[in-house]
Amino acid sequence: MTPLKQKTATFLLLLSAVGISFLILMMYQYHEKNHVQKSIAGLRSEPQLENAFPNLSFNEPVELTHAGDSTNRIFVVEQGGRIKVFDNNPAVKSAEVYLDIRDRVSDGGEMGLLGLAFDPNFTQNGYFYVNYTQRKPMQTVIARYKVSSFKDPKANASSEVILFTISQPYDNHNGGKLAFGPDRFLYISTGDGGAWGDRHNYAQNRKSLLGKILRIDVTKTDKGNYGIPADNPYAGSQEGYREEIYAYGLRNPWRFSFDAQTGQLWAGDVGQNEFEEIDIITKGGNYGWRLKEAGRCYNPGKDCNQGDSLIEPIHQYPRSDGSSVTGGLVYRGSRMPALKGKYLFADYSNGNIWALTLANTTKTGLVLLTKGGGSVSAFGEDADRELYILDHYKGQIKKLVLSI
Repeated sequence: MTPLKQKTATFLLLLSAVGISFLILMMYQYHEKNHVQKSIAGLRSEPQLENAFPNLSFNEPVELTHAGDSTNRIFVVEQGGRIKVFDNNPAVKSAEVYLDIRDRVSDGGEMGLLGLAFDPNFTQNGYFYVNYTQRKPMQTVIARYKVSSFKDPKANASSEVILFTISQPYDNHNGGKLAFGPDRFLYISTGDGGAWGDRHNYAQNRKSLLGKILRIDVTKTDKGNYGIPADNPYAGSQEGYREEIYAYGLRNPWRFSFDAQTGQLWAGDVGQNEFEEIDIITKGGNYGWRLKEAGRCYNPGKDCNQGDSLIEPIHQYPRSDGSSVTGGLVYRGSRMPALKGKYLFADYSNGNIWALTLANTTKTGLVLLTKGGGSVSAFGEDADRELYILDHYKGQIKKLVLSI
């Protein structure tokens, strides 16, 4: 055999080996993808989304919750400044206005009425809490409202008591979520103040409330209309750190939730240029922004780790998969057993909805459930912990329908 023929034969043999290896790899990945989808999600086909309340529509819904009062009611927050209430029945014909504070809410873009949480003792004290923004002055307002009886069909806007306000330098990155934890303290998410790149470094500044998860005690009055839990990381700080801080180093944690079974606090933190991230929030934790965007150095561009002090995301994804994460919740209902114990989250920009599987603090699986979520602004759950998906643009409350 001539040297030329020998080289040609060797090349063809190598090419054949590469081709076979590539084919085996593709077959393996196909098998793994389908195996993962069946073993993790237990699904035969892509889940479908249905309008859970086909007779209802909402104006830019951003939150869905219940009051824990055994009345079977669902409450939906409209970004413009209203809370709607209706019976949890697919055939319900109308939703009534529970609270209207459009006269004090500045909305548009990332501003508006952004969060709602009912007091754990709502049936006794009638208290519920909201998070909204104003332009003059530019600020976030954390306020309490009261009804005389938990069964009242409507709340009076004049019952407002402001717990505190947070000055905002810009009109974006406002966070906005409120939720009571298993410890019965009120948790609040705040963004880094807006613009881009956290130019004022608020998220790392523990003398600022911006770029944080806050935790307060609404039964105390040592701060006026609220108090500081004794075990907050900076309670009694002598360095001027804000005592309300529970965790910091976040860019814009738009939505967070507690796992009803484990108590773990999950948050979706919207990224800057490259990555979106999901975090499990722990007391005193530093989640890196603006030093890092997800797992990569941002400012400074390298050598950004501060020893072992920065907590890595439990999951991150690149901008090719979406550009605005919507934090979801761990499903603990009974209607979709295939998803029980899995964390569902979405991306507002493209409607992708994923299910993430976790073992302790390690991600063990991730499934793209559907690309048809629409502009998912939030996930919510009713008193039975059944899951709902809010389509911000269409004004619909959706539910997943599985084929198993």
